[in-house]
Amino acid sequence: MMPLYGAIEAGGTKFNCMIARSPEDIIAETRIPTTTPHETLAAAIAFFQPYASRGELVALGIGTFGPVDLQPGSPTFGYITYTPKPGWSMTDFYSPLQRALGVPVAFETDVNAAAYGEHTWVEANRSLDPFVYVTVGTGIGVGTLVNGRPLHGLLHSEAGHLLLPRDTDLDPFDGVCPFHGACLEGMASGTAMNQRWGQPAETLGDDHPAWQLEADYLALGVANLVLTLSPKRIVLGGGVMQRAGLLQKVQQKVRMVLNGYIHTPNILANIESYIVAPGLGTRSGMLGAVALAKDLGKIEA
Repeated sequence: MMPLYGAIEAGGTKFNCMIARSPEDIIAETRIPTTTPHETLAAAIAFFQPYASRGELVALGIGTFGPVDLQPGSPTFGYITYTPKPGWSMTDFYSPLQRALGVPVAFETDVNAAAYGEHTWVEANRSLDPFVYVTVGTGIGVGTLVNGRPLHGLLHSEAGHLLLPRDTDLDPFDGVCPFHGACLEGMASGTAMNQRWGQPAETLGDDHPAWQLEADYLALGVANLVLTLSPKRIVLGGGVMQRAGLLQKVQQKVRMVLNGYIHTPNILANIESYIVAPGLGTRSGMLGAVALAKDLGKIEA
C-alpha cells in the first residue's frame, strides 16, 4: 500500500486540507471555515480520521498563520501564540492533531511551508539555496529555506514587518499594522490597500495609481531581502500578486532600488527569472505541507 500524507494550510479565514502523495497524486481536498479553535480543529480531524484509522495516513504536515512556537522542548511548542486572530491566541494546534490521528506531525509557518513546497516540487527551484517565498495577501509573510530547511531562530521570520522608508507627502497613509503602523505589511498588504483606497484591491483598475505604489513598497521589501539573505531566488505569491502586471512592476523597481550595487546577472539582466511567480500557483502552501510530512524525518535529523 502506497503511503498517504496529510496537509493543512491554516489561514485566518479557512483551513485548506489535503490528502496526497505529490502534486500529481492528490487523493482528496476540503476547505473548512476558520471559526473557533475547537470547532475548526475537530472538523480537520474528521477529514483525516478515515485515512488514519485505515493505516493509510503516515504523517501530517501543518503550515499555519502565526506567530507560532516552533521550538521543540518548549512547553508551548506547536501553539499559535499571540495572534491578532480573535480567539486563537495560545491555541495548542499540534497536540490535538497528533493525539487524534496517531501519526507524526510536521509543524511550520504557512510561508515556510509554501517555500518548502516550491523548493521541493518545482524542478527549477530544487538546487537554489537560500530560497525565499513571499506571500502578499491579507497580510505579508516571508518564508526562508537555508541548507534545504526552513529557517528558525529566536522565533521565526517576521520579515513581513520590515520597516520601510516612505514619503509621507506622496503617501500620507499611516498603515494598518497595530504594532508598527507603516511596516511592509502595514503599507502593502491587501488589508492596507483596501483601507487606503476605500475599496477592495481586486476592484481597482489596472491603471489605478494603487498598483505602482504597491509595487514600490513591495520592491523595497524585496530589495531588503536580497541585501540581508542573498537568496538564489525569490517567489512572490498570495492573492494580491495575482494582479496582472504587478510582478513585472516589482521586478523593475527592485532593479532601480538596488541601483547596480548587487552586481550579478540575476539582478542586472535576468531579474525575470530571479523574482518569479509560484510554480505551484495557489497550492504552494498545501503541497508544501505535504512535502514537510513526507520529509519529516529528514528535516528533523
